[in-house]
Amino acid sequence: MSATPPTKMTQAEKGRVFRALHERDRAFIIPNPWDIGSARLLAHAGFEALATTSAGYAFSVGQQDTTINRDEMIAHVAKIARATDLPVNADLENGYGDSPDEAAETIRLAAHAGAVGGSIEDATGNADHPIYDHAHAEDRIRAAAELARALPFTFTLTARAENYLHGRADLKDTIKRLQAFQEAGANVLYAPGLTRKEDITAVVSSVDRPINVLAGLSGAPLTLTDLSALGVKRISIGSALSRAAYGAAIRAATEMRERGTFTFADQAVSFRDLSAIFKA
Repeated sequence: MSATPPTKMTQAEKGRVFRALHERDRAFIIPNPWDIGSARLLAHAGFEALATTSAGYAFSVGQQDTTINRDEMIAHVAKIARATDLPVNADLENGYGDSPDEAAETIRLAAHAGAVGGSIEDATGNADHPIYDHAHAEDRIRAAAELARALPFTFTLTARAENYLHGRADLKDTIKRLQAFQEAGANVLYAPGLTRKEDITAVVSSVDRPINVLAGLSGAPLTLTDLSALGVKRISIGSALSRAAYGAAIRAATEMRERGTFTFADQAVSFRDLSAIFKA
């Protein structure tokens, strides 16, 4: 008698599982694949959830971050969501529009694509005015949260305060924004760019929602154990894994071009091992 194939989780089950990961007494790592292959590799490695990366995906198609339009990104999210049976959180940049309605519509589209979580940031994409005004940023999260709550399954909305990624190292304003996003209905709060223990501790102690921290930044040696001890609930790595892969490719290309040698292949994963991971 043949074995019964494992039952795939429904989107509703994935939504519940993903939300529950944030309710544990320790942090979990949610790595960021940039294509189907990296998603399947990370699932094989035993991670419990995945998150897309707008920058990593943009690099994979030869573009800069923030140059991918909404339709392209939603199609990418759908591919990652179908690639494994893990819950997927979508990096949705600023919601691909300035208005609250556009942010909400982006959440709807991501949910329809198979994501059970998604992030909306308060960065405008405008170099002259990089961060939305406080009230408008809050309105955008409120609209996204109302849409998320109306979905027929648990959808975890992450609100991002982008000050530190845009040269505005203002912890007081960042905390004020995260507090407002909490009141607007966000389920998870995230201020990428924080690297100091004291700043992360201040954020964790100032809000009543799970905090995501961006790891893999230069000069940020904090570990999973360190961040768990600070009260962080989720750790993502953004584009770091994709950049590590591209870094290996650049070093290999430099070796071949400048030295005419091929020692980089000694560090490559074997054809057999990759074939086993990707076996249907």
